[in-house]
Amino acid sequence: MRTGLVLWVFLMAVKCFSQEKTVAGIVFDKESKARIASVNIRNITTGIAVYNNLKGEFNIKAVAGDQLVFTRQDYHPDTIKVQNNTPLAIYMERLAIQLKLVTVHDTMLSPEKRLEATKRDYNKIYGPLAYNDFITSPSSGGAGLSIDALWNSISREGRNAASLRQIIERDYEQNVIDYRFNRTSVGNITGLKDEKLTSFMLRYRPGFYTTKTLSDYEFIAMIRNNLKRFLRNQRTYSLQPLTGK
Repeated sequence: MRTGLVLWVFLMAVKCFSQEKTVAGIVFDKESKARIASVNIRNITTGIAVYNNLKGEFNIKAVAGDQLVFTRQDYHPDTIKVQNNTPLAIYMERLAIQLKLVTVHDTMLSPEKRLEATKRDYNKIYGPLAYNDFITSPSSGGAGLSIDALWNSISREGRNAASLRQIIERDYEQNVIDYRFNRTSVGNITGLKDEKLTSFMLRYRPGFYTTKTLSDYEFIAMIRNNLKRFLRNQRTYSLQPLTGK
């Protein structure tokens, strides 16, 4: 009698122990191999459900033969059958293809931002020398020069640093003009296109001081006055069509 009781207690203990077994693991994105969180793991055999943590890790009660279903928004559900209590690595596939992160940089920087960027790059090559009487023009603007080209144009010892500053200053001034006197804005004001627009812009390109000091109203008025001269000169110098005698 006592032997039968001991055997029954032993069997119950084994059964209880087996019911308390758990399966652990980590959930990954199949494409990026990054850990993903907020995944619902449901043991459809027992009805138990849990969520994994922010590290993608989970732990759920399950034994061999149980089926686990992994679900998450934007991912295909995944179902596995537990073979043993070895930790699992689950790779879930996205519903849509994940595009790689693309960083878009503003290529239409104002002259001011472009000059500040050039100053920073110049300082990397020459150190604090870049900020000693760097430029005599107004502090806002942009140079837009290739630092590699500048580096190749001067000696490694920096003996031509003054010449470099002059190059940056001249290009800064031209960038200020280009930023305000560009094909899009001039074309909208004059209505000119293609070769006529190019010819007008070459002939009536304003100077740096004019570009910096005129208000928007004055700048547009200047362009329109120059347009009248441009059209008048075209009529003056245009050839009359040939006529037969």
